[in-house]
Amino acid sequence: MTLQSPNYRFSEPSVGAGSLNQSSSASYIGQSGLGDLGVGNAASSNFQINAGSKTNPDPTLSVAITSTLADFGNFSASTPSTATASFTVINYSSYGYAVQLTGSTPTYNGHSISPMATTAASQPGTEQFGINMVANTSPISFGANPNNGDFGFGVIGNGPASLDYAHYSTPNQFRYVSGETIASAPKSSGATQYTISFLTNVAGVTPGGTYVSNQLLIVTGTY
Repeated sequence: MTLQSPNYRFSEPSVGAGSLNQSSSASYIGQSGLGDLGVGNAASSNFQINAGSKTNPDPTLSVAITSTLADFGNFSASTPSTATASFTVINYSSYGYAVQLTGSTPTYNGHSISPMATTAASQPGTEQFGINMVANTSPISFGANPNNGDFGFGVIGNGPASLDYAHYSTPNQFRYVSGETIASAPKSSGATQYTISFLTNVAGVTPGGTYVSNQLLIVTGTY
């Protein structure tokens, strides 16, 4: 059926919900939709759906480092040093993602600050390097909880049922094991902003110098 006037023409029109039309040539394809009754996002604990005339089925994983430099300032055996860095993850049309943090502890001239292989609180005067993923009140107020906005499903570690969730979600408790999962999403997710809270303590015998630590975020989509 064709509807037309002296100035316009509609080929294969339909009236009502779910109206879709497709036109194609050897090189291009065009698709359009009009009049859908149900649009938007619906989600359960394991699945979600994006409804509308036409949604892109291709999976997308996007990562943005929004704060790249964590500066501890001058180390002191009597005062803990803290810093933060942040990143944002978006994934669409996949079954989620996992974020691992790999790297080394602050190092100078062959001496490395001891990593916190066991989750613990800050102990000034003892060498420690650790992180968590939440807002803290000790040794000072610093860090932030994950911000999921309106459509994010990001969690700390692999979620509340996992051991790595407890490792990195407890305020004022820190840990550093290179390669562990520090964040994830169990399903397709809008933007989640994460903040990594870094803690460093040194001892009175820790060699003086400029310490450097390089950290690498590995973000992997799950399908």
